[in-house]
Amino acid sequence: MTSDPLILALDQGTTSSRAIAFTLSGESRAVAQKEFTQHFPDDGWVEHDGNEIWQSQLHTAQEVVKTVGADAVAAIGITNQRETTIVWDRKTGAPIARAIVWQDRRTAAVTDALKDAGHEPAVQ
Repeated sequence: MTSDPLILALDQGTTSSRAIAFTLSGESRAVAQKEFTQHFPDDGWVEHDGNEIWQSQLHTAQEVVKTVGADAVAAIGITNQRETTIVWDRKTGAPIARAIVWQDRRTAAVTDALKDAGHEPAVQ
């Protein structure tokens, strides 16, 4: 346990979720990491299970908070994959399908056609 105020950083990456508690001066006080499954259902396709992402991130956050104490956490910062896309059911909160990961190439032909048509400045 610590009495210093900490920032809980949640990092949801491409292959794992991490949580790190930092002091206000940037020193790490606790770290947890959990990998999750990569799915490759077709050539060039990369997907993640939204429930598995959530559970892995929740697990790492709980591990770090257990180490430093909930009262020590003054703020939470979040970083994620950004371009990865997942659709959730509004009523249930459940994912409708697997996330399409930023590495996925299934729309490459569409984006190439937009670029070739001169739309690159408007769509990045």
